[in-house]
Amino acid sequence: QGPQKRSNSTPETPRPKRAPPSRSPYGLFSPGSFSPSVTPSQKYSSRGGRGEVVASFGTAQGLAWRGRGGCSVRLFGCPEDNLTKPYKFMFQKALDVREVLAGRVEELGEVLRRHHGLEGFASAALPAQEPVAVLGQIGCDGNGKLNAHSVLLLGDRETSAGAQLPLDLSELREYSLFPGQV
Repeated sequence: QGPQKRSNSTPETPRPKRAPPSRSPYGLFSPGSFSPSVTPSQKYSSRGGRGEVVASFGTAQGLAWRGRGGCSVRLFGCPEDNLTKPYKFMFQKALDVREVLAGRVEELGEVLRRHHGLEGFASAALPAQEPVAVLGQIGCDGNGKLNAHSVLLLGDRETSAGAQLPLDLSELREYSLFPGQV
């Protein structure tokens, strides 16, 4: 065979980055080749509950939430801190979200400290010979599936500097945890 000719690419005549589907054997097996049409399925278009409000918050004065066993739910923080107008929650900056969550952990920690009569919280990053109370959130060391071997304690920023410790749950007869639990 003779020398192969290379096509010249300039800004005016760019070379295509992908070969057209007619030349590529992979075009035969693309998801588009298996889709008969672009219209949504009948099952999707006939679904119910479109546009229905599932949950909302804001004006919650006078509502009393009760649970079994004497539990009650109340809003933390000042009423002026509650949302008064809509906002785009998916467009928040990650650092702002982290600050708010860290503040909530500290607020809940203070409530727990007063409720249980604790003197204060020790650092989760420092070893201790005596039993101590630490503040943090439940986390997972894997892909989000919480099990007895993947549970972490994510210490708070104030006392533990965000230290992460694996929790040993092997001696507990029963427990109920979820990621983010304080």
